[in-house]
Amino acid sequence: MPVNIKEIDFKALIKKPLFWEIAVTGLVALCVMIFVIVALTRPAASVQETEATQWTEVTEVITEATLPPPESNPIGMSDFYMDGDYLSCLATPSVLGIDVSFWQRDIDWPKVKQAGVEFAMIRAGARGAETGDLFEDDYAQANYAGASAAGIRVGAYFFSQAITPEEAAAEANYLLEIIKDWNIEMPLVYDWEFISADARTANMDPRTLTDCAKAFCETVKNAGYTPMIYFNTNQSFDMLYLAELKDYRFWLAQYDTVLRYPYKIDMWQYSETGTVPGIEGNVDIDLYFPYEE
Repeated sequence: MPVNIKEIDFKALIKKPLFWEIAVTGLVALCVMIFVIVALTRPAASVQETEATQWTEVTEVITEATLPPPESNPIGMSDFYMDGDYLSCLATPSVLGIDVSFWQRDIDWPKVKQAGVEFAMIRAGARGAETGDLFEDDYAQANYAGASAAGIRVGAYFFSQAITPEEAAAEANYLLEIIKDWNIEMPLVYDWEFISADARTANMDPRTLTDCAKAFCETVKNAGYTPMIYFNTNQSFDMLYLAELKDYRFWLAQYDTVLRYPYKIDMWQYSETGTVPGIEGNVDIDLYFPYEE
């Protein structure tokens, strides 16, 4: 018997569950049919094309930015305590030290030693932020003589303003010449810092800075010394590819009484306003973690 479409109550029909089950089933069947038609009519890719596509994907994924990160920091925020006037670490042995330059002027090194300081990182030299000239720190030799005579272990750092790896290597060689007669028991450090918009390094990018750090450290390493890279938190995340530098030691500047950093470091500059007997004014205070000694 023919159905008169005018007699169908569509409003009542769409309210029934069976109606929607049939509609959804039909829509799914239509989508499957379209997918099959497209798949059957699409030209098959050759094996060579498939392999090329896979190789392209691999080379796009494996880049400097996706290298394994440096080792995680084994020290927690609760692992530090005040031992007298200075921080010490519960989780691993730590050694108290300072870093100095001409800013500290004349230092009474025996008093520094009596205060518990066991090592000193001495600025040996620097490159001019505007001129680019290399120069020796005015107090480098006096600081070495005083620290070593007092029985304090010595390392050295160079304040870099290199803008090419070649300049960074030249800075390392200049440092090596300054300290050639020193008894070095601590690392030799690449210390690059942002100065101002007028400095010659104002437009440095992470690729160039990372390459400069490598050039400096490799020069130091090839001379038989232990290289180290100094940075603050922002520099480590925004200006250096740490994954490429993890074979060198790290020296972090982060001023706090707890260490808030995700990666393993070898030295922590935890204060820039420290006070130590024998030094007038403020001085940087450091903790060294001798993991590999």
